Amino acid sequence: MQIDRAYLEETLASLVRINSVNPKFSDGSTDESAIAAHLEGVLRALGMEVTLHDAAPRRTSIVGRLRGTGGGRSLMLYGHIDTVGIEGMKAPLSGRIRNGRMHGRGTYDMKGGVAACIAAVKAIVDGGARLAGDVVFVGAADEEVASIGMSEVLKHVHTDAAIVTESTELQLCLAHKGFCWMEVEVEGRAAHGSRFEEGIDANMAMGRFLGRLDNLERELRKRPPHALVGPPSLHAAVILGGSGTSTYAAHCRLEIERRTIPGETEAGALAEIQAILDALAADDANFRARVRPLLSRGSFEAHRESTIVESVHAAATTVLGGPPRIIGEPYWMDAALMADAGIETVVIGPTGAGAHAAREWVDLASAESVAAILARTAASFCGKPG
Repeated sequence: MQIDRAYLEETLASLVRINSVNPKFSDGSTDESAIAAHLEGVLRALGMEVTLHDAAPRRTSIVGRLRGTGGGRSLMLYGHIDTVGIEGMKAPLSGRIRNGRMHGRGTYDMKGGVAACIAAVKAIVDGGARLAGDVVFVGAADEEVASIGMSEVLKHVHTDAAIVTESTELQLCLAHKGFCWMEVEVEGRAAHGSRFEEGIDANMAMGRFLGRLDNLERELRKRPPHALVGPPSLHAAVILGGSGTSTYAAHCRLEIERRTIPGETEAGALAEIQAILDALAADDANFRARVRPLLSRGSFEAHRESTIVESVHAAATTVLGGPPRIIGEPYWMDAALMADAGIETVVIGPTGAGAHAAREWVDLASAESVAAILARTAASFCGKPG
């Protein structure tokens, strides 16, 4: 099975030229519907069965299935098809190639991985390889915000294993952090700025909370780190309080992001914040505050002895001429959702730079290597007909 490099480049360029900015980053003027429609034609041309899944209007994820002969293990090849915004970029949708790199929004995060998945399927088809198990491609919407796309896909699709092609610089990723977004709201009492005996300043009270939150953040980073992803962390992301200079603030609201490591839970992260609030309330009868979760996504950790990890490791060793480095990533991926659904999952993707930045590119030779790793893994994992 040979990777068609020209096809990979053409496929990636066509994807980059389609604006698939997540609507969260465009005031709702863009979505994934156009890129999903384009991919439908690409996948059908390869002989795949195609289904579309809308988690919300125009929030389309696409699934293509290359049927095996039966009796083998099924393998998912995954990439997300939404991107972050394009503000501040020069020619963000050009797909221009220079010095072996393709430039543009999404090349690195992560249309390069999507193109590698499709090129791998083409290699299987062109090579006439008959596999016992199905090869399933998933192009998911909304990974950059809340992953409603993959959550919807997993209601309809289940495979024995999955390979996520987020960019890892050709390293084998076996773990990533999760996150918990939460809101702390402190209540005060509005009063004219001259009436100190009547007002309770919610902003001042939030300041006392922030001081103790800073202590917690320092303590988190001193905890024993996870072997692949390091220690947990948090930061105070957004704060809003008060209504006017001459008025005591009646409310102050803080959004916190807590990055979790394998073994931690949303409940545990919330409990740490609640403990701070309880301590402050014990010190001051006028302190009133609450914490509530906004959105949480769990961490991910693969079993090193799993069949898919061993299969990808072997394929990567052959393609790259040596064993890939084993890593963890500090950011979140849809890999956690797949693992939670009972799908053995691993992550490997191309080399590049510029995720969420004004300059973004992917190394095309590395994308070709990823495609070769995927095709070789599919051949071994899905098995030959009996």
